Amino acid sequence: MSAASAVRRALARNGLGLVFLGLFGAALLGQAITGMLRYNEEAAAEQMPSLSFGQYVTSSQFAVDVAENWQSEYLQFFLFIVLTVWLIQVGSPESKELGRAGRESDEQQKVGEYAQPDSPAWARAGGWRLAVYARSLGLTMGLIFLLSWTAQLVAGRAALNTERLQQLQAPLGWADYAVSPDFWNRTLQNWQSEFLAVASMVVLAIYLRERGSPESKPVGDPHTTTASEG
Repeated sequence: MSAASAVRRALARNGLGLVFLGLFGAALLGQAITGMLRYNEEAAAEQMPSLSFGQYVTSSQFAVDVAENWQSEYLQFFLFIVLTVWLIQVGSPESKELGRAGRESDEQQKVGEYAQPDSPAWARAGGWRLAVYARSLGLTMGLIFLLSWTAQLVAGRAALNTERLQQLQAPLGWADYAVSPDFWNRTLQNWQSEFLAVASMVVLAIYLRERGSPESKPVGDPHTTTASEG
């Protein structure tokens, strides 16, 4: 296989992930540029020094803006992954079928003695390795959420205290910032939008279709069909 063919094959096999990583990079760069421009506009109006691009992207203001979005996204995924283990939504392709709520049997999950020859090694194992691997997606998403939320707390406190010092106000300690309106406003304004987006996807997919998408049921499926992908 030629190098060009190998590249085309890799792109075809990984197109969805690569496109979203590209969109992420472009959006993050755009956020950094527009955030810097907005910051410098406000700084000029207050006769404060402006920041270069490098100074802005390493500032607490940029860090808190990024972290508050990341934590809400990973919270959304963590809750969706965990709650869909136990909760059912009749008619939604985002839900399991009725009667399959819960962790399911080893046979259904193809683990332990029911594992296939090409199953991951830890799916064939027992004990703590299987227990960890069987929950690894939720655990990872939950950990990234907690790390991002912690980063928001650290960067948000630094950004707010910078503003307070410029206004000759005393800086806030960790405990004070953790219960401050600034921290919870940043947090909740992202949480509410993520929860609405997930609820919309779960419910709208009952009645609406997108032909060929695994996030949609087949176009001709009844509204009551659950867990079907088309």
